[in-house]
Amino acid sequence: MKKSETLLIVKEEPWLEAYAQDIEDRYLRYQIALKEIELQFGSILEFASAHQYYGFHYDSFRKGWIYREWAPKAYQLFLMGDFNYWNRGSHPMKKNHHGDWEIFLPFEEYKLSFVHESKVKVLVIGENGSLDRIPAYIRRVVQDTENHDFSGQLWFPPQPFKWTDSGFSPVENIKQPLIYECHPGMAQEKEGVGTYLEFADNILPRIKEGGYNTIQMMAIMEHPYYGSFGYHVSNFFCPTSRFGTPEELKYLLNKAHEMGISVIMDIVHSHAVKNVNEGLNEFDGSDHHYFHPGGKGYHEGWDSKLFDYGKSKVQQFLLSNIRYWMEEFHFDGFRFDGATSILYLHHGNTDFDNPEKYFRDGVDWDAVLYMQLANTVIHKFKQNCLSIAEEVSGMPGLCRPLEEGGLGFDFRLAMGIPDFWIKTLKHKTDEEWDLFEMWHELTNRPKKEKSIAYAESHDQALVGDKSIAFWLMDKEMYFHMGVEDPNLVIDRGIALHKLIRLFTISLGGEGYLNFMGNEFGHPEWVDFPREGNDWSYQYARRQWSLVENANLKYQFLGNWDKAMVSLIKDFNVLPSAPANQLYMDPKNKIIVFERGGLIFIFSFNISESFFGYAFKVPHSGNYRIVLNSDDKKYGGFERINAALDYPTDEELTLRIYVPNRTALVLKKL
Repeated sequence: MKKSETLLIVKEEPWLEAYAQDIEDRYLRYQIALKEIELQFGSILEFASAHQYYGFHYDSFRKGWIYREWAPKAYQLFLMGDFNYWNRGSHPMKKNHHGDWEIFLPFEEYKLSFVHESKVKVLVIGENGSLDRIPAYIRRVVQDTENHDFSGQLWFPPQPFKWTDSGFSPVENIKQPLIYECHPGMAQEKEGVGTYLEFADNILPRIKEGGYNTIQMMAIMEHPYYGSFGYHVSNFFCPTSRFGTPEELKYLLNKAHEMGISVIMDIVHSHAVKNVNEGLNEFDGSDHHYFHPGGKGYHEGWDSKLFDYGKSKVQQFLLSNIRYWMEEFHFDGFRFDGATSILYLHHGNTDFDNPEKYFRDGVDWDAVLYMQLANTVIHKFKQNCLSIAEEVSGMPGLCRPLEEGGLGFDFRLAMGIPDFWIKTLKHKTDEEWDLFEMWHELTNRPKKEKSIAYAESHDQALVGDKSIAFWLMDKEMYFHMGVEDPNLVIDRGIALHKLIRLFTISLGGEGYLNFMGNEFGHPEWVDFPREGNDWSYQYARRQWSLVENANLKYQFLGNWDKAMVSLIKDFNVLPSAPANQLYMDPKNKIIVFERGGLIFIFSFNISESFFGYAFKVPHSGNYRIVLNSDDKKYGGFERINAALDYPTDEELTLRIYVPNRTALVLKKL
């Protein structure tokens, strides 16, 4: 191990010098673990192929099916299902030389009963009694419509899916990811559950038209309760059957790739559903099989189970899960949910007010190692893919390469930005908005660690909170969104909605994310069917008809988002250097900065407009407006003549008319 490699992050960040040994140690632990894996398995990718060993597989040499399960504390396992009329004792499993439970079913004997779409379970006898369980590595789970019980389902499709995405290259998408966060089930306008096919045929074209080059899919892994938003996962190798079959999910990804769109998955390795019947909890009869025992294995805030990342078999399960989704479904990477909860034993329930908390106070080093190994698997298995961490603590090196002393993520979600916007809207009047604070919140990030900026995601729109559009316009959206219906609340809301989004995408990071529907100011919160709302789908859908209606103002926000994304993409703003502040006018609430060769002018002034507003720019020449939030097609008032060019004087000063609550973007001709 070369010290210069591991301490590069310290050389470039002097404040980390006091923790150089901690950073070196975390890299050393990774090197040792990786070497041990390679000595035992040949490579980390071979280690991450447990899904090809456990679960159900056809053995062409022995001519029959093999089912294997890791359950070290179990007393006995029995396979049962449609194939044996659910006989709970006729098919006992035996331990093989690896210590895994195994059973072999000869093809000739079971070819008519052990078939595609037939249901199976495994009876596990252990310390917690005799329980019918769903196999841990099962590829599909379905729910009975009558008794609502979940069962594993054999999935042996007669014809393999024919991929046609070999020509897809995500290289350009990775340079500046423009991410459309989406949930297939709530992506349709109907009051019900959407499907993979409906999403592929109805929603992907909208995403393409909107200029987004990446989709981040939520709720793909099987979860027993729809209202969990997909975050209480029960079956890690199963695409949820609520939305369709595995082949239909493949159709979705294949079509996205044919359209030039990358697809990343919201992967949940931070916790798992505590349900015994559907999930992994107490699978072998003990309370410390996949999870930590006792209180350490329970997340009180999420009411869920916590993985023991220090166990080799748990590492293998999760790393194989990563490979499986990329291998079987062609996913282009992952957004790791709850990374902060993974990395710390206190799960982030502390103030990160001291650097020691990143290295010596409550860090789960087994989890840190898992993250390093996970990023190794991702980037070794597939070039040009994305790994994004939902991480709020700001752990140094999270998005630095492993050999520099980092954890290997490509991007972190800038979670402080949406929190800042919501707090501002909730607690401050427009006159109290602080430009210095806004600049700091949007630009304060590690120099060599890339961020995904976003004004709001699904989190800000869940019941108990409101989307930005709802905070701005609230109930007025129900009555005054007509094009011919003037309303001061709506005018203010539309203006600030545009400014907040452009301010975020242009300043906040090296990538950008939007939750579906928020780009046009979807008027309602997100609330899944539950007992408290009489199991209604009213708020678990997206009303696309609103933005398509020429008589409503939603179209203006939709138009703005398309123009904004197109501009950012065309001028390669996100991969460019961080913004250079040119002028700050806190009294008049105007800020000017340069990024990607463009000049961004924001006026958050509530009432005053300024003629001949002067500020200096880096280069002399003529400048032209390329984006104007006051344009009529964006719901503005057309107070600016877009045909004018703006020359600099001998002191590199530009003078321009700046109306209130307006954003202007200029380029040098």
